[in-house]
Amino acid sequence: MIKLLPILLPVLYGLIMYRFSVWRTHRELDAQSTELMDPGLKKLTDQMARALDLPRIHVNVYEIDPVNGLAAPDGRIFITRGFLKEYYDGRVTGEEMASVIAHELGHVALGHARKRMIDFSGQNALRTVLSMMLSRFLPGAGVYIARMLTRLVAAGLSRKDEYEADAYATALLIKSGIGAAGQKSLFGKLDALTKSRGGVMPAWLMSHPKTHDRIAAIEKNEADWVS
Repeated sequence: MIKLLPILLPVLYGLIMYRFSVWRTHRELDAQSTELMDPGLKKLTDQMARALDLPRIHVNVYEIDPVNGLAAPDGRIFITRGFLKEYYDGRVTGEEMASVIAHELGHVALGHARKRMIDFSGQNALRTVLSMMLSRFLPGAGVYIARMLTRLVAAGLSRKDEYEADAYATALLIKSGIGAAGQKSLFGKLDALTKSRGGVMPAWLMSHPKTHDRIAAIEKNEADWVS
């Protein structure tokens, strides 16, 4: 048991830190969000709700400026005020907003929040073990190499979750009669909307897949499911 302490302690630390992060996130979302009340978007979410055999889909507005959507660990769906402003200004369509909601529903339905807790704890343990092993041969540098390798693992897991949520969204959008066109067109706008510098960071280090790779995956799924 004592020999396992160097591994068990990072796992326990990861669980505690994740729980604290969830608590802090919930408190911030509760204080800075309101329910989305838009007739046009409600019509689209009602279509998705019928496809899922649900009475309705609750969506909240997170009152911050960045363009983003998120699924809280407790299963709530949020669209940021900045994203909603792009919709009201006509730069984003209702179908594109629906695709964001469908994507976040995918994260909830596929249990990604719970999976991230396990991943986060495991990554702490992996970083500790790698640091111990590499530091024997590379004193000083071993810790930094271990961090980089752990980041690569984390980025790969995150990209896998994003592809899965995209696939869920595509299926839901097709089933609800909205279609995947808005999902694809939104990805073409995201770099400009978020003012990101696309292509600067290597794809294997990005927590989200490359835009053209995501669109290609959506098109493949769409072709398989519609035909």
